[in-house]
Amino acid sequence: MTKKIAVLTGAGISTSAGIPDFRGPDGVWTKHPEQTSVYDIDLFMNNKEDREYSWRWQKESPVWNAQPGAAHKALVKLEKAGMLTLLATQNFDALHEKAGNSPDLIVNLHGTIGTSHCMKCHQKYNTADIMARLDEEPDPHCHRKLKYRGDMPCNGIIKTDVVYFGEALPDGAMEKSYDRATKADELWVIGSTLEVYPAASIVPVAAQAGVPITIMNMGRTQYDRLATRLIHEDIAVALPKLVDETIAAAE
Repeated sequence: MTKKIAVLTGAGISTSAGIPDFRGPDGVWTKHPEQTSVYDIDLFMNNKEDREYSWRWQKESPVWNAQPGAAHKALVKLEKAGMLTLLATQNFDALHEKAGNSPDLIVNLHGTIGTSHCMKCHQKYNTADIMARLDEEPDPHCHRKLKYRGDMPCNGIIKTDVVYFGEALPDGAMEKSYDRATKADELWVIGSTLEVYPAASIVPVAAQAGVPITIMNMGRTQYDRLATRLIHEDIAVALPKLVDETIAAAE
């Protein structure tokens, strides 16, 4: 039987690829708390200037421009070996998709910057297409033609699929994560401080189901006591190594 491994990733896997984190000691929001407003849903929905600032900030942010690192690629290798059953992530940088993991294994707990949608008619958009036209349209609105309105454009506000402050997590995201984490042979936590809920609760839920837990993070987490294995090493090196060892042991 192939081992089933569920994975939860946090900011640490992306900092290993050069994206500054938001909440750490040197985090973007720790140093510039006023910038959290770019993801405030009320400001975004009610104010054109806030929307334009939010879109511009996201386009210029390392999150949008980043490329997957060695750790992201290691998880693609784990999937190709048939061992990955869940890739739940607290990151919204879409790097797991960019690296090549399957969308049906990825659960974007905090949404994703890779796609966007109209807040009125729910039309889906590729964020890349919107970013490409941001100079012409700094406050993106929906151009979908509505048949029942004589082909008039919808004109609803478009926002990225990132979960903004004041929004609920994506439908079914936690349920799918709990389900697959509790049925796995192992749960690996990669680069999460396990401070943000409900995402962090995947760990105690899996532990209660008797799933052995590996926590790979530079700092301590409140759930270290639940882990059967703690790895405090550079994720860009340690994760590819762990993946290779795990695949080799299964052969």
